[in-house]
Amino acid sequence: MKKVMNKYLPLAYGHYFNVLATFSSKMAARKAFALFCTPRKGKVRPEQQEFLEQAKSHRLKVMGLELQTYRWQGNKETILLMHGWESNAFRWRNLISFLKKEDYNIIAFDAPAHGDSTGDKFNVPLYTECTKAVIDKYNPKIVIGHSVGGMNSLYNQEKYSNSEIEKIVTIGSPSRLKDIINDYQNIVRFNDGVLNGLDDHFKSLFGFGIEEFSTAEFKGHLSKKGLVIHDEEDTIAPFSASESVHKAWANSAFFKTKGLGHSMHQDQVSHRIMDFIKS
Repeated sequence: MKKVMNKYLPLAYGHYFNVLATFSSKMAARKAFALFCTPRKGKVRPEQQEFLEQAKSHRLKVMGLELQTYRWQGNKETILLMHGWESNAFRWRNLISFLKKEDYNIIAFDAPAHGDSTGDKFNVPLYTECTKAVIDKYNPKIVIGHSVGGMNSLYNQEKYSNSEIEKIVTIGSPSRLKDIINDYQNIVRFNDGVLNGLDDHFKSLFGFGIEEFSTAEFKGHLSKKGLVIHDEEDTIAPFSASESVHKAWANSAFFKTKGLGHSMHQDQVSHRIMDFIKS
């Protein structure tokens, strides 16, 4: 039954948006956007709690939200870790073990509507506002983001250029909002009328259209040292996204893998990151 629901529920939403758009494209766009920004999972599970409780916990109030932050204290540079969609700070457990051995000061936080943070909506502009508050508090020298967390790290630097940040690592990250929205449209099957309404909605809310947002086109991070990591067989974020980011980022290195998938928790990824941050 669950598999059937997972298959047909998105199509039901798409049909609803399409019908609604015949009466009001703005209303259909708002509804489609709300669904797009609503995570279905990513809260901290009981088996993840023990690891996260080893960190020093702090609740940071931002834009009416309470962000759950974690600190594994060390004496070297501060490193900020940012997870992706429907995840939480626990996803960094393997890399954190490497960073702790080298005595880095480690900061992670749960994005809005994820982990133990409050809220029920998530999008990159909101993530970036929250990230700015975390950066202002902890002053990291190195920022590492997985998936949308990596996209967020580049958008944050584009919007809030920070001279204190020296290095940025992106792991399996998308680049173009257009690709993400196209995937959403293919899953839910809403029509181009709804898509056009969504484009107008993005412009109204954030000041950019769907085709205008691409981290490969951003300039704010280009002066930083970068490490771009992506698996050639990633089925979630296209490998070409990181290729385009690296091509435009002369000060970056590109670490390509094959067969590791999207999550990239493997030791060889952690070793490459450690080599980069120590260089």
